[in-house]
Amino acid sequence: MASAAAGVEAGRDFIRDIIDADIAAGRASEVVTRFPPEPNGYLHIGHAKAIWLNFGVAQEYGGRCHLRFDDTNPIREEQEYIDAIKRDVHWLGCDWGRHLYYASDYFDQLYDWAEHLIRAGKAYVDDLPAEEMRAMRGSLRSVGENLDLFRRMRTGEFANGARVLRARIDMASGNMNLRDPVLYRILHAAHPRTGTKWSIYPTYDFAHGQSDAIEGVTHSLCSLEFEDHRPLYDWLIDNLPVPSRPRQYEFARLKLAYTVLSKRVLTRLVRDGHVTGWDDPRMPTLAGLRRRGVPAAAIRDFVQRVGVARANSIVDMAMLEHSIREVLNKTAPRRMAVLRPLKLVIANYPEGASEMLDAVNNPEDPAAGTRKIPFGRELYVEHDDFMEHPSKTFFRLSPGREVRLRYAYFVTCRKAVKNAAGEVIELICSYDPATRGVQQLGPG
Repeated sequence: MASAAAGVEAGRDFIRDIIDADIAAGRASEVVTRFPPEPNGYLHIGHAKAIWLNFGVAQEYGGRCHLRFDDTNPIREEQEYIDAIKRDVHWLGCDWGRHLYYASDYFDQLYDWAEHLIRAGKAYVDDLPAEEMRAMRGSLRSVGENLDLFRRMRTGEFANGARVLRARIDMASGNMNLRDPVLYRILHAAHPRTGTKWSIYPTYDFAHGQSDAIEGVTHSLCSLEFEDHRPLYDWLIDNLPVPSRPRQYEFARLKLAYTVLSKRVLTRLVRDGHVTGWDDPRMPTLAGLRRRGVPAAAIRDFVQRVGVARANSIVDMAMLEHSIREVLNKTAPRRMAVLRPLKLVIANYPEGASEMLDAVNNPEDPAAGTRKIPFGRELYVEHDDFMEHPSKTFFRLSPGREVRLRYAYFVTCRKAVKNAAGEVIELICSYDPATRGVQQLGPG
């Protein structure tokens, strides 16, 4: 990767400890990771952790991270999602360079490897109901019959769901993923990249590890729900003539309190019109957060603070909000506005006169410089900044009290003008001409 994670301080965690051990043992000379999203929706805040971990460790160890789309289900995938995912990954500061891949790039090779398993007696075509299949503990067909059926599946002879290709592993295994898992299913649907060439498509489990091996991935970092899939990942790698030996490691996914991160639910919110789109500012998608005004640096800071752990946990929303405030405090230009304006008249300021004052753009960043703001006899302040009968803890404008107007002068409230309803609508004040630019002594 070229620019991802630039300037990131490397954190120590069990993933990095594993990588150190793999390098020391000679299992990896170059660290190669990948981020493999399925293009069936937009990325959300939970994906940011996986993105930053995969791209981050690759950079720290002088390796590379691939962006690979798991486009094995053409019914749910759209070009819009592919474009949005690339846009979001770049926005986070990650760059895959020339290493942009698609699982569909390997469909021919994956098909050949499926036939390899059939010829080795380690895969078979199944058309039985689940109950019968469990009773028979797999297919009794010959290798030749299974090859013939699989090839006919490819040509589109059978209807959707009529047959599947299964790995022959162990129907009695305590791990459901090893009970003769499905490797291919019939799906008569045009693919965004391959068109109508295929009538069968590999499952994620079959495409995942083999795509890693083709690309030379060394560390396949997955969220914890794939832990039970690792034995199947390893079985396929061990039983196929793949060009390299990747290894899968799992980490806890990012869960945010009071936040829906289920892609299925988010899709329904968009499809049913509950939100204006995937980039609705109310959505937890990266596009929604960006439209809300959240800086990418805040997302990066947040996932670094969360860290990488083995056990699932829920992160409080306050941690994300803290990261956002921290970044905005250092980078956001300051501007002034009033939501409930209250007119303020400086009685001893010359009528018709005005002047320009210097206002700091960002007190946390001197390099941000200053800007000019106008000052005159009539101004507007926030209504909540005045209290006619102040409490002991109120230090803003009140009758007879002197306070500073930010970047300007000290003023003293002399009179509060009210309307017929007894509401304060105007303040008559006086100012001290000698206090321009004097350091502010209190709130104002």
